Amino acid sequence: MAELFESKKPLLITDTILRDAHQSQAATRMKLQDMLPACEALDSIGYWSVECWGGATFDACMRFLGEDPWERLRALRKAMPHTKLQMLLRGQNLLGYRHYADDMVEAFCRKSIENGIDVVRIFDALNDERNMEASINAVKKYGGTVEAAISYTLSPVHSEEYFVNKAIVLEQMGADTICIKDMANLLLPNAAYSLVKKLKEKVSVPIHLHTHNTTGTGSMVYLMAAMAGVDIVDCALSPFANGTSQPATESMVAAMSETDRSTGLDLKKLNEAAVHFKGVASKMKLEGLISTKVLRVDPNTLIYQVPGGMLSNLILQLKQANAENRLNEVLAEVPRVREDFGYPPLVTPTSQIVGTQAVFNTLMGRYKTFTKESKDLLRGEYGRLPGTVNEEVRKLAIGDDEVITCRPADRLKPELETAREMYSDIAKSEEDILSCAMFPQVAPGFIETRDNSKVHEITVDWVR
Repeated sequence: MAELFESKKPLLITDTILRDAHQSQAATRMKLQDMLPACEALDSIGYWSVECWGGATFDACMRFLGEDPWERLRALRKAMPHTKLQMLLRGQNLLGYRHYADDMVEAFCRKSIENGIDVVRIFDALNDERNMEASINAVKKYGGTVEAAISYTLSPVHSEEYFVNKAIVLEQMGADTICIKDMANLLLPNAAYSLVKKLKEKVSVPIHLHTHNTTGTGSMVYLMAAMAGVDIVDCALSPFANGTSQPATESMVAAMSETDRSTGLDLKKLNEAAVHFKGVASKMKLEGLISTKVLRVDPNTLIYQVPGGMLSNLILQLKQANAENRLNEVLAEVPRVREDFGYPPLVTPTSQIVGTQAVFNTLMGRYKTFTKESKDLLRGEYGRLPGTVNEEVRKLAIGDDEVITCRPADRLKPELETAREMYSDIAKSEEDILSCAMFPQVAPGFIETRDNSKVHEITVDWVR
């Protein structure tokens, strides 16, 4: 077996159990109380990192779970003192759904690191590196590890050369590691081997591969990438693994154990953590938070290119419209919308934009109505679209509006001081201000409820 592997270094593992695993399978509904009992076990395993924050968790904490995302991060930092904590950041979008001014980006990166984050995986939905510049600089400034990500997708404009050139640019911008972010399991085994091998030749920083098992090829992709010399892979503990989530950690550790790339991780320790999450998964299934649709392998994803988190959100949208039976129609519409929109990779927020437009097209008629986000994307407010836009569709959406060609954030005025003033009567901290600025419809009400409940707890405690 030895001659099959380009590298003899141990394969490093990032576990996504506390973030992407439940975002992909359960629409990000895992609560902090379901995480903390397993943290001591997770902290003892020896992962390269544990992904536990960012992505959709910030919004979901406040909107659905009644949790302060900053308090969650601090609690996880305290519970896992020996393990690097990793988050997912959407570049200039931070964790919201629009571009924020550079002063907001810097403040958010600083507070994320101060509250416990070590590794910041930074991506842009369009692979427009201009939208990653401010966050890369801020994370480096405040001592975090910059993991710059390339959103992997398939289209006439996304070649291997395209991805390698993006990686070279990101390394020059200061990336400490480069991540291939394959959000829909579209990177197939042979392509993974070729891309990783080429990246190892062209860039000097470690290569981290992220995929899912949506199409059923995730473990094969990791094996071939390991043979090509990939440094780190994302896995999820088995109770929340596979389907639209990542390949199972235990399986990957076992597969590598008899090779030169053995991870050195202990299957008994992994099982200790997995036993806890089996109970969490069973409870969430009973609560209807995990659909069987996200647990199955679906090779049609190679056609639709719908990532796990997007699929679970589409199912929820159709359920709310009493139109679950039209899922296949929506999935067929997604690639048509994507082509019209210039082949954006389907990752937050463009996955939600394209997905929601596909739902609208299916339920209301093709391009009878556009979401604000679709109009903004076609206007160039999210950045440079990789391919050619259908100009007829763009005209329907934005009329004769001028298309933006500069870095979108260059058009934004500083906004942190304005946010401080606007939320001064609500916010109790800089973190609260950032929460309100990113989620003005959700965070102020959440903070008011949070603070009222704290007052109630203090009063009750005093009475006792």
